[in-house]
Amino acid sequence: MRYHIDTIPVWDAMRLDGECFLCALQRRTELAEADRYLGASVMEPDVRVRVNRLGFCRVHHAMFFAMSNRLGHALMLESHHQETADQTREVIARMKKAADAAAGAPLGKLSRSGAQAARDMAAAAEQLREMADSCVLCDSIRENMERYLHTVFHLYRTDSEFHRCLTSGKGVCLPHLADLMRVAPQELNARELAAFVDEMGRNQAQQAERIQEDISWFIRKFDHRFADQPWKNSKDAVPRTVNKLRGWCVGPEPNPKE
Repeated sequence: MRYHIDTIPVWDAMRLDGECFLCALQRRTELAEADRYLGASVMEPDVRVRVNRLGFCRVHHAMFFAMSNRLGHALMLESHHQETADQTREVIARMKKAADAAAGAPLGKLSRSGAQAARDMAAAAEQLREMADSCVLCDSIRENMERYLHTVFHLYRTDSEFHRCLTSGKGVCLPHLADLMRVAPQELNARELAAFVDEMGRNQAQQAERIQEDISWFIRKFDHRFADQPWKNSKDAVPRTVNKLRGWCVGPEPNPKE
């Protein structure tokens, strides 16, 4: 077949035959984006502006720290911390203004000015929370994965082999099933949509049964009556079950290096 540029990584992830090819694709995207932000792109003006404004979440700071590129990490931190400190001072100033305006309100009862101050304080606190939670890397991953989701449906409609792999393979995790179902009405006509929901629903039910059997057998193996029985496919049932329910977060990398 002729590959669209975005179909290659999607097919690569599918061929890994893991519990969720979209988790493999997301992890690959995450690692590539992390390398990019710690590399030369940290000095690109447009990248620096976004990093300064949004920063990174605690999960991705932990990832950067583990990658041991202290200089690249520090370069991003220096300017982002300065911008955040400036924004924080502005927010605190608004909070102080709101609190001072309500200083005369009776204790235990908010006057009209006190109620307005409470709303202003809540809005300012929400801005602080958004500053603490924003992450340019999370945003990049979401943007890339949104594009890949649409590519999945392009392949589903145009490539019979991919169609078969998607609807009769090991399925996907629950979060990525939700993503597929969200995007499906945007990409499929009414008849295709009905078929997609039916095919994915039947396959997900079959895979859930497989996972249930594995986790139940894993537990049974701790009963002395089954000690001499083979483990079957249950030795890694715990991480596979977790990852099926919540997306990859434990166990071996879903997109292992060759």
